[in-house]
Amino acid sequence: MSVTPEGQDAVERTRAIRAAPVAVAVAAACFVVLGVLGFGVRTEFEPQLRLDAAVSEALYAGDHRAAALNALLEVLTAAGASWVRLVVFLPVFVLLLVRRAWWTAAWLLTAVALIGPLTGVLKVFFGRVRPDFAEGGARLESLSFPSGHSSGIATLVTIGLILAWPLLATRGRRWALAGGVLLVVLVGLTRMWLGVHFLSDVFGGWALGVGWSLVTALVFGAFADGRAALRPTS
Repeated sequence: MSVTPEGQDAVERTRAIRAAPVAVAVAAACFVVLGVLGFGVRTEFEPQLRLDAAVSEALYAGDHRAAALNALLEVLTAAGASWVRLVVFLPVFVLLLVRRAWWTAAWLLTAVALIGPLTGVLKVFFGRVRPDFAEGGARLESLSFPSGHSSGIATLVTIGLILAWPLLATRGRRWALAGGVLLVVLVGLTRMWLGVHFLSDVFGGWALGVGWSLVTALVFGAFADGRAALRPTS
């Protein structure tokens, strides 16, 4: 049974309308995860700390890893850095201004520019030091929970998916979602391979990045027929 263009449009509108309640639920779940993990860090919840330590020891690539491996890990983990978000989203931001998509541009600027400072504030609040290994480890002076690279890549991917979703066909959406999830997981793993974060730091960063991106998308109206939602050009 074939579907008319009008029927397909109706299906797409129905799916878009359902996106906002789903986004609310996912954002709420993300902040619950962040809160629970953060509470465990602040109260030094022993089962969480033991799991973090065990996973860190198991995944850490070691101080004496090969130079080629270290270079590879540094390249892979860079996807979560703030300068990468700038490189990726600055052209998008300019294009949105050219198209006079003011609300979309405002959402993009808010979500991308504030995730770093927000992560930094939470790091200070929770006050967790970096992993410490018998052979030395990373020896970074900055704090650990939540992971800034993890929150950064989760923000980049979530915003990218929300922006691109209305413009992609069904198959393209599946590939974009799969690729985005893979990139988020990969960056999180590199933080532990490099020995600079615990497992709960990474999960906390993911939760923060996704939750923050969804909340700002809801506030600015980036879903369905909201004022910040992109629409395919005819």
